[in-house]
Amino acid sequence: MHSSTSDFRPVASTALPENDGENPYAGLCLHTVTTRPWAIETAIEKYAAAGLGGITIWRDAVEDRDPQQIGRRVREAGLKIVSLCRGGFFAAVDAGEREASIDDNRHAIDLASDLGAPLVVLVCGADPRQSLDDSRGQIEEALGRLAPYAAERGVRLGIEPLHPMYADTRSAINTLHDARVIAERVGDANVGVVLDVYHVWWDSRLEEELSLLGRARLFGYHICDWRVPTEHMLTDRGIMGEGCIPLETISGWVRATGFEGFDEVEIFSTRLWSQDQDTVLKRIKEAWHG
Repeated sequence: MHSSTSDFRPVASTALPENDGENPYAGLCLHTVTTRPWAIETAIEKYAAAGLGGITIWRDAVEDRDPQQIGRRVREAGLKIVSLCRGGFFAAVDAGEREASIDDNRHAIDLASDLGAPLVVLVCGADPRQSLDDSRGQIEEALGRLAPYAAERGVRLGIEPLHPMYADTRSAINTLHDARVIAERVGDANVGVVLDVYHVWWDSRLEEELSLLGRARLFGYHICDWRVPTEHMLTDRGIMGEGCIPLETISGWVRATGFEGFDEVEIFSTRLWSQDQDTVLKRIKEAWHG
C-alpha cells in the first residue's frame, strides 16, 4: 500500500553542514541501524559517497571500536554525527537496576562526547510491575540527575516518545505531550525531545504539541513509514512513501516550529536488511528527494 503523501518533502534545514547548493542530499541523515548489515566503516564510506550530510550512530555499531577514531573518520568523510542511539531505560522497581541505568547512561554520554555526537537519544523504559506514573516519575528523576553531567560533556539528552504498544517495557513516554512535560519539568536547556513519526503519527494532538514544544526543545526528527499491513511491530518499518504516515503534513508542522536539523531516516526492517544495501540506500535517497 502506497501513501498518498509519497511526494514527501524534507524539513527545511539550515543548521546543517555548509553546502554549495549543488548537493540535494545535504539535509539527509541515515541511522546505522537502517543499513545494519554494513559495518560502521562501510556505512561511513557509503553515506559520504551518496552525498548524505549526516549519520546517526547506534551504540552496537561502535561497541568494539575507538570512538574518537570513528568520530575523526566520520568528519574526514565530510559527514556530521547527528546523534548517538540510544540511552534510557530508567524505570525499574528495583533501586539497584535504576542505579545501573544511571551508570550506563553516563557511559552513553561519554561515548557521545568522545565520538563528537551532540545528542543522545533516549528510550526511557517502563516496568510492568509498577504503574506508568511511577515509571514516569523515575524517568524524570533520572533525567534531572543526568542533565548536569551531560552538559559538562557538551551533550544534549533527547526524550523519544514511543508508540503505546511499547508501554509495557520499552517506554512509559508514549506521546509528545508526555515527553514535552517531562522535559519542561526537568528544566535544563540540554533536555529536549526527539520526534519519530513511526511512534506519534496517530496522535490527534501532534500539531498542537509541536507548537507548544517549539524549536528550543525539539532536538531531532526521525522519518520512515508505517506499512499496511504491518507484519512486525518492531522490524517492519517502511521507506518513506511505502505506508500510511502523513509525512508531508507532519513535516510541515515540524517546519513550523523553526526546527533546523536533519531528516534522520531510521528504519528497522528485516525485509530491507536482507536486501542489497546499496539498492536500499538508493531507494531511500529517491524517496526523500521526491
